[in-house]
Amino acid sequence: MKPPVLLAAVLLLPASVASAAAPLSHGPQPAGFEIPTAAGGMGAAVEVGAAVEVGAAAEIRAAEVEPVAAEPSWQWPLTPRPQVLRDFDPPSKPWLSGHRGVDLEAVSDGVQVTSPAAGTVSFVGVVVDRPVITIDHGNGLRSSFEPVESTLAAGSPVAAGQAIGTIVAGHCPASSCVHWGVRRGDDYVNPLQFVMDLRPSILLPLTP
Repeated sequence: MKPPVLLAAVLLLPASVASAAAPLSHGPQPAGFEIPTAAGGMGAAVEVGAAVEVGAAAEIRAAEVEPVAAEPSWQWPLTPRPQVLRDFDPPSKPWLSGHRGVDLEAVSDGVQVTSPAAGTVSFVGVVVDRPVITIDHGNGLRSSFEPVESTLAAGSPVAAGQAIGTIVAGHCPASSCVHWGVRRGDDYVNPLQFVMDLRPSILLPLTP
């Protein structure tokens, strides 16, 4: 076939066939990237999209990591600093049994319990068979103490260190104690993280 005839044959090809033979853009492209063609080839563009998806998934996984313990900024609710008789041991499922707070040893029954942080009394009353007082500290945090009798009423503001009631017998069989629970929203969290530094230790490099 002579050259003029060949040129005419190319010009008479359907547009879809002609466009499939060449990229949509003729300019220089970044390394590792290929402009999609009309024939449907995505080339390296698929790889770039996959990289974006992987990065987004990594960010989501990082956001789902459970936050570390808070920096301690509250006061102990008993004086002197009490011994922890029973630690925080929440159940694996909300409906299972467990220990959703800590038991703190008191010198004797009748000692005062103080508010670990400023807040507002949100509940005072009897739950099942024991007196309970709950303090709303804001930011979704609430402290509950039992068995504690109080003369305060719901809505009363309290300052950090202010007496909120007295311990009565009945919780710990072998000694006087108070059960302290803390909730963040609807979830129980370890009260000790607010009075002790439970954050993981970080090793720093030695300096000369």
